[in-house]
Amino acid sequence: IRDEESGYNKNLFCIPKHYEEDLETVFIPHGLILDRTERLARDIMQDMGSHHIVALCVLKGGYKFFADLLDHIKALNQNGDKSVPITVDFVIIKSYC
Repeated sequence: IRDEESGYNKNLFCIPKHYEEDLETVFIPHGLILDRTERLARDIMQDMGSHHIVALCVLKGGYKFFADLLDHIKALNQNGDKSVPITVDFVIIKSYC
């Protein structure tokens, strides 16, 4: 996103009431995020070929994106010519100052 990007007017979206006062604009619409997540899944499947996929999720902030990405990968895996084994694991990372 460029610095001069003004984003989308929040009135174009269904914003939960508890966020309405805190939100000024929407920079990336949810549909675009879903589209890019699906494209990333396709790229992963193409790049991995028939190799085993090991998916590792960093918990706390990444679980929703991770779940969406895995849903797309699983759909591609089921509808493809070949089935690729997928292993899923989770880690919690603690940062120290």
